[in-house]
Amino acid sequence: MSEPLKITYREAMRAALRDALLRDERVFLMGEDVGRYGGCFAVSLGLLEEFGPERIRDTPLSESAFVGAGIGAALAGMRPIVEIMTVNFSLLALDQILNNAATLLHMSGGQLSVPLVIRMTTGAGRQLAAQHSHSLEGWYAHIPGLRIVAPATLEDARGMLWTALQDPDPVLVFEHGSLYTMAGELPTDATAVDIDSAAVRRPGRDVSVITYGGTLGKTLTAADELSADGIEAEVIDLRTLRPLDDATVIGSVRRTHRAVVVDEGWRSGSLSAEITTRIVEQAFYDLDAPVERVCTAEVPIPYARHLEEAAVPQTTDIVAAVHRVVDGDA
Repeated sequence: MSEPLKITYREAMRAALRDALLRDERVFLMGEDVGRYGGCFAVSLGLLEEFGPERIRDTPLSESAFVGAGIGAALAGMRPIVEIMTVNFSLLALDQILNNAATLLHMSGGQLSVPLVIRMTTGAGRQLAAQHSHSLEGWYAHIPGLRIVAPATLEDARGMLWTALQDPDPVLVFEHGSLYTMAGELPTDATAVDIDSAAVRRPGRDVSVITYGGTLGKTLTAADELSADGIEAEVIDLRTLRPLDDATVIGSVRRTHRAVVVDEGWRSGSLSAEITTRIVEQAFYDLDAPVERVCTAEVPIPYARHLEEAAVPQTTDIVAAVHRVVDGDA
């Protein structure tokens, strides 16, 4: 057996892009600075030199224009991967994403599929202030016609893209900016992964802690700290935010009888609210305590590091929430 690769999340994403480009000549990458600059987060570094400007396309600074071009290419039989620099900037293409990509299959009576993949960076923790740091994937998870995925591990960063490209509907991939430098080992034969199911990242008996993306690492750290206190937390990585894998989440809650939802989005109208509601709807009588939520403060993300850290969920917040539901102080 060959030795696993030592790799970063950024490099795993790049390997996924390269693999897709090699496998299918219909695949191409387009977005701001993806070519000569190598991507704003260096994910596409070196791909222009390998695949040329026809398949690694630098675009003007117009999200509406290049997302619209990606939709048109998908309708014409191509398999475009569109990179939007940050989730905040995706709002400039919301008309294209919501009113075109998500609705054309329905509005055409099933005649027009839009097999488009849109990648974007999300999340805080890098002192990039309010216009570059919000977690808006919950907004997109509200929209029928889209699939929303959030790779939080090296395996998912490497494997989700090819699976997404096989989907006949638009898939939005949210990459948390704090993960790009995360390093670890990846099997040399790592390949496409499932984008239908949540994953139990840590088994436990006392409480289900449900999270995704950039907060998975903090949640696993919190689970380790809680274990020292005699509390065994089961950590669920949602992986796909639309459609949600109710079976894995509800199955876990029925085993542990307690739940904490960790979501870097704002609490009001959030993905955490949706998950909490589904737990209450489907497993209310299995709960031994109210569901707790750990979310970002209801403020634009601050620039100052100490304020940014205070605004977004931290390991200590997760530990405290678990203690409240387990110790009976919820």
